Amino acid sequence: MKRRLIVMRHAKSSWSSGAQGDHERPLNERGRHDAPVLGALIAKRGWVPDRVISSDSMRTRETWDGLMEAMPSIEPRFTPSLYLAGLSAVRQVVSGLDDDVGTALLLGHNPGFSLAASWLTGDEIELKTAYAAVMETEAKRWADGLKIGAWDLVEVLTPASK
Repeated sequence: MKRRLIVMRHAKSSWSSGAQGDHERPLNERGRHDAPVLGALIAKRGWVPDRVISSDSMRTRETWDGLMEAMPSIEPRFTPSLYLAGLSAVRQVVSGLDDDVGTALLLGHNPGFSLAASWLTGDEIELKTAYAAVMETEAKRWADGLKIGAWDLVEVLTPASK
């Protein structure tokens, strides 16, 4: 079974929002524009995920709100384990995916998400805000794909992608 993993960084957030802390920082105007654009691109390419697991920060929740305009029937799982997560947390989440899931989307933060996408593909990948690395593998189980370079990079989606 071909598995697809989409590792996405949240859309652009506002540093001048007056939020009490980093976890509560919302999206800015550009972020609110870009998130639905990425959702539409994912849907247009036929990559709508079976499972979405996201950081529980305000900016990732708001990014999901924009993405879900193109994927309204999906219920995401928000978890503190992906807030500012590194490679080990991403690996743990991926290894915990049910093997009947064909496509999963992880939504989170840098630098961990760029590092995770780079490690999984063996390519250097920089995920700017609202960028998503789309990867595929033929691993029989999600846990089997957790090796350096085990995933093929299909595309890095950006708000400017067509």
